[in-house]
Amino acid sequence: MSEIQVATQVIFYRVPGDDDALQLVREAHRLNLSPRWEVDDLIFDRSEYLKNTNIHVLKKKEQRGLLDGADLFRLCLLECGRGLASTAKLAQAMKNIGISDVAVVENALDGETLAVAKSLPQLSFREKEAIYICYGSGSRAHDVDFKEVQSGLIAAMKAEPRLRLRIIGSLTLSNAFESLQERIETISELSYAEYLSVLADSDIAIAPLEDTLFNDCKSNIKFLEASIVGVASVCSPANAFENVVRDGENGFLASSASVWQERLLALAQDVSLRHALATAARRDVLELYMPEKIARNQLFPLYGAPSAFTPEKMRILMANVFFAPRSFGGATIVAEAMVKPLQERQCEVSVLTCRPDLDQKPSGNIRYVACGADVLSVLPGRGASVDNPTIADDLARWADAWRPDLVHFHAIQEMGTAMLRLCQARQVPYVITLHDCWWLSDQLFLTKDDGSYHLDKKIHPKRSTYEHYLQARRAVARQGILGAAALLSPSEEHKRLYVNNGVPAERIFINRNGFCWPARPRRPREPGSLVRFAFVGGVGHIKGYELIQECMASLTQNNWELVLVDNTLNLGFPSIDPNELRVRGKVTVVPAYSQSGLDEFYDKVDVLLFPSQWRESYGLSVREALSRDVWVISTAPGGQSEEIVEGVNGNLIPITDKVGPLKKAVEALLQNPARFDRYTNPLKDRLPTYDRQADELVTLYKKILGR
Repeated sequence: MSEIQVATQVIFYRVPGDDDALQLVREAHRLNLSPRWEVDDLIFDRSEYLKNTNIHVLKKKEQRGLLDGADLFRLCLLECGRGLASTAKLAQAMKNIGISDVAVVENALDGETLAVAKSLPQLSFREKEAIYICYGSGSRAHDVDFKEVQSGLIAAMKAEPRLRLRIIGSLTLSNAFESLQERIETISELSYAEYLSVLADSDIAIAPLEDTLFNDCKSNIKFLEASIVGVASVCSPANAFENVVRDGENGFLASSASVWQERLLALAQDVSLRHALATAARRDVLELYMPEKIARNQLFPLYGAPSAFTPEKMRILMANVFFAPRSFGGATIVAEAMVKPLQERQCEVSVLTCRPDLDQKPSGNIRYVACGADVLSVLPGRGASVDNPTIADDLARWADAWRPDLVHFHAIQEMGTAMLRLCQARQVPYVITLHDCWWLSDQLFLTKDDGSYHLDKKIHPKRSTYEHYLQARRAVARQGILGAAALLSPSEEHKRLYVNNGVPAERIFINRNGFCWPARPRRPREPGSLVRFAFVGGVGHIKGYELIQECMASLTQNNWELVLVDNTLNLGFPSIDPNELRVRGKVTVVPAYSQSGLDEFYDKVDVLLFPSQWRESYGLSVREALSRDVWVISTAPGGQSEEIVEGVNGNLIPITDKVGPLKKAVEALLQNPARFDRYTNPLKDRLPTYDRQADELVTLYKKILGR
């Protein structure tokens, strides 16, 4: 499943249509890969299989297996909808069952065969005391084929005492050979190289086949093998042999017992004839069946010739733990939003992300298109750590297929730092956006082991009960950071945190995150309405949910409404119970909004509460609210507060778990609700945009890549 995601062509070779295989075929179709089903035997047509008498020498259980297999092979071929055959007759058989698009690619000589043939000693054609006829049998099913040569072979051996029969593999000889037993040798359990060596040590090769459509569909591989090692052949006139054997010039064709006898005796008694036919056969197969020749004449017209990859645009691969349709968190929103403006600035963009393990069978990576980019979603693996070499392998596979000029790492928790070492080893430059504190701490939001916030500026690993783990973790993360071509911070405050923890200031560039600006003017607020507060951070302590609960419960006023966004409602279950809040005002719980629903959501909000208990790296929802003329109460310091001017477009309170500052700011707003009737934020022109962010990124990319 994972390999199909990075393929440009898919061939199902001799694959039966079981459930797993059919899922892969459907996946290939989903990816518009137009798969082909390939085979070099007529194993997909039950009725033709039954006409092949070879099958009747097998046990009933084996016969049933072959015939049931034929139905499964046929099913997979039909599901693929396109065929690839080794012979013209086989191609026609595919067309006969309804496959209109069938290509022929003949079996070629392969690298191993050519190498073995080259390593064998040069054959000398001379008169010999013993002349060996070699027959290679793949299975007991070839017993019937061998009967085609049996009478002629026995007659030839009786007429020429020097003839010997050499059988490689499994074959049951009839009693008619009993008088010739001393001149018959059987060899089994050979490797392919050993088989070719024994074949080369023989004088004549035979390839008898029963006259059936099944055998007409077979390839001429026995002739190729004998010819490449310099042995003359006598073959049945099956279609594939007729196409290459020029009778009497590079081999012999034999269709009856008398002809078999005649041809075998002619070769046995005339060493110069053996030499002439073997030499011509070797010359012909080298001319017609070299891999390069088959590729050029048969593969290239089908799939196109390989060509150099020379993209005109910068190719940027982004990595983020989430991506559409699994959109979760500010870093994900930024990564998704950057695709289009980067593409508009002559960049090609692809994405590596994680997908949940849904126990699909077969499980694997999935490629799809989202936000206009090719996305490869990979399984993070169980117990994914800060390192995670498994996903580094996935990145390698994706990079081999997509060939990025530069990799941009966003939030990569679960994905791991091994990806960065891969980039270093391949000398692919990369940049990191420091969206959070994952690079410094085991906690994204810089909390201690007990969940409280690190109020000091530096992080001290020794304070953790996992001291050794954290020290090793920090070393691994630091190696990745220092190998980056550039580091990006969404705010000055967040940059200071990294500088205070030993990252050189000159390595970090400010790249403020854009956000989704309003698509239309804000709808007017009805005078006299309740003051509408909103909180979008979820139930986590670090975002200040408990502080908001305490604050709103302590208010004596009732002229307000609190709108709580429950992110998990979109996943099918609630995480917020409004009945937990014993308050005088109104409480409403709503599901998380999409980017397209921002305007509608903030139309119904006057004040955004953002009492984060840590120094946020950025605070995306703060910018979204400010651009829509929504007042913001936020903790400071932190990146979330850099766009807020006290008393002008919001209120700033200290980072503390004491409710007093938040309550004071809320009560002050409740004393004058009319201020929101016509309020607009006078500082909106200071807010960043995605276009500005993309301009800065492209400038940086070009500088790194020397463009």
